[in-house]
Amino acid sequence: MKGQCLYSVKDGFAILEVDNPPVNPLSEGVRVGIVDCLEKAQADSNIHGIILTGKGRSFIAGADISEFGKPPNEEIPTIHAVLEKLESSEKPVVAAINGSALGGGLETALCCNYRVSSSKGFVGLPEVNLGLLPGAGGTQRLPRIIGPSEALKMMLTGKHVPAKKAEEMGIIDKITDADVIEESIEFLHDAIVIDEAIKLSHDEKNDPLPLPLPKVRDLNSKLNDVRGDEKVIVEARALAAKIRKGQFAPNKIIQCVDAAINSDSFDEGMQKEQEFFIECLLNPQREAMIHIFFSERAASKIQDVPKETEIMPINKAAIIGSGTMGGGIAMCFANAGIPVHIIDQDENNLERGVAVIKGNYDFMMSKGRIDENQKDAVMGLITSGLEYDEIADADIVIEAVYENLDLKKEIFKKLDEVVKKDAILASNTSGLDIDALAQVTNRPEMVVGTHFFSPANIMRLLEVVRAEKTSDQVLATIMSVGKKLKKAPVVSLNAPGFIGNRMLFGYTTQANKLLLEGALPHQIDSALENFGMSMGPFRMMDLVGLDLGWRARKLSKTNPPVTALINDALCEQDRFGQKTNKGFYNYKEGSRAPHPAPENEKLYEKVSEDNGYKRREISDTEIVDRCILALVNEGAKILQEGVSQRSGDMDVVYINGYGFPIWRGGPMQYANMEGLEKISNKIDEFAKNDPDFWSKAEIIEQLLKENGRFGEAPTKEERKEKLSFNQTSVAKNF
Repeated sequence: MKGQCLYSVKDGFAILEVDNPPVNPLSEGVRVGIVDCLEKAQADSNIHGIILTGKGRSFIAGADISEFGKPPNEEIPTIHAVLEKLESSEKPVVAAINGSALGGGLETALCCNYRVSSSKGFVGLPEVNLGLLPGAGGTQRLPRIIGPSEALKMMLTGKHVPAKKAEEMGIIDKITDADVIEESIEFLHDAIVIDEAIKLSHDEKNDPLPLPLPKVRDLNSKLNDVRGDEKVIVEARALAAKIRKGQFAPNKIIQCVDAAINSDSFDEGMQKEQEFFIECLLNPQREAMIHIFFSERAASKIQDVPKETEIMPINKAAIIGSGTMGGGIAMCFANAGIPVHIIDQDENNLERGVAVIKGNYDFMMSKGRIDENQKDAVMGLITSGLEYDEIADADIVIEAVYENLDLKKEIFKKLDEVVKKDAILASNTSGLDIDALAQVTNRPEMVVGTHFFSPANIMRLLEVVRAEKTSDQVLATIMSVGKKLKKAPVVSLNAPGFIGNRMLFGYTTQANKLLLEGALPHQIDSALENFGMSMGPFRMMDLVGLDLGWRARKLSKTNPPVTALINDALCEQDRFGQKTNKGFYNYKEGSRAPHPAPENEKLYEKVSEDNGYKRREISDTEIVDRCILALVNEGAKILQEGVSQRSGDMDVVYINGYGFPIWRGGPMQYANMEGLEKISNKIDEFAKNDPDFWSKAEIIEQLLKENGRFGEAPTKEERKEKLSFNQTSVAKNF
């Protein structure tokens, strides 16, 4: 059995210490151990109270997800049985929260009579992020202690609450900077003394003894205050619709809290919670979201880089370029406590860029996300200048200028001359050749791609591009830095478009073809947004700016592909998207809300007719299938080429960078859950009308003969050819 619970005695108090590294989940061995230790403490007359804590930096980090779906072992107590044993203890129990108390960890703490936390501790019920609801009493106990409204906000957002805030809310009785076990003993000792004094007072009045220990389940006043008032539930539904669109679990959480408010007993509410928990457990969204949970952790493991590879110290960073991307990346480093110096050769641009950074922090302060001291602290870590010599001692330099390979080469030549020899040189690029940049330096092993997503200070995705000679140490360091910057880093080999933009090309190509064939932008966007995409392709194009591709095509002096003809025709009419308040949609000044543009329809019809397309009615199902399967098919080619280590990495990319619905698990997991045979048959059907585009990835047929699921990429030895920057299936399009 995995995990255990250690037992010791100090000053007449039993110390129960959960030992299940690294985060102390409630695995089978832990549950058995807690029950055994509780019974031992109850049987010992010399024990006055019980302290429950965790070993290491975590109290209890919830249930053991790896046990989900396994048949129950009747000899092992369930989490519910453990918590019932804890809550019914005849001796007072303190949860000594030494670190994270998340999910089942907080639910465990709420079954204790008291809660004492380290000042560095934090609590939360993040089950919604896994497509689940708190199923060990969280939906019933948390509303009783902090009120239904605040409890719903915690559960629907899944956010962690630091100890200080948790104390203010009433979840925690005391916080301390000292040893949390010592403080818990003192707290419990004082509580027992006070309790004995109260008992004595009551005894003199001939009141019955003993007094009951405080239990969260008995707190009903905050529920009674809102019984019969629908406002709390209505507001929760509005919040869920805003931040959890399309997800199954949030509504079930709301129903559980509604039951807590309106049920006649705690046990009745618990019964509802169990019913709804099982519904969540059986819903496909749970499988998809847990897939992403594990995929994000797997993405940081690089297949051929030894685990023991030394991480280089990153004590100072530098950014070349003070534009939107450069400023956002600088904020990432400052937010992580790493000093960062911004270089720009244009003084006006530099001043403007630093002012934007300050404005971003001012905005965060106005929203209450940071205070003035925090703003001053991060701004104090950001310096700027005009000379490359100022960054000679930087440990990492990230070039973040616009996408021009020749310009980037010049910068890398200069950096190679100025920056210390053991510094990492990185390029923030969305698809340019990292090997070409490495070749102009005398340190190709120190060169790597770092594709941040805009806005860099907000978006979680970081594509880490491994060039041919990038060293293991540099790669491991960048992955470590990515985590420190609170990113979801994913490794890609050096290939046009890397992972995300390469897949996106097929997606937008199909959207444009559907437009030529008869569908309208708002229909295509609506179909894909109903599927779960955060933004449809034409809204996205308007946001980015139609003129970017149009200007690039004009500079190249090549004939545009047929799928770009409508975009270019709109640009000829100065319809560039949101920046001009008109593109595929119309926009009111100062608003990003799209409005249909019926005046464009004659243009669509003309371009279609001129290029041999007969417009027709197209179903939403066809729209979704063609766009999403374009992602899947290109993803399969990326996998077979080894550009991505595993299919889950591509799912992480699309969830965190491109607005793919997390509850579908990413495009590759979506294909797995739909079934590869079904996916393969649909691609074959599409190929009848468009064989050039729908060239099916060979790996799909291969997997159908094997296990029928996307997973790990073939090894270098298994791949047919050595990958080069120009050999990928869509290289010609970049």
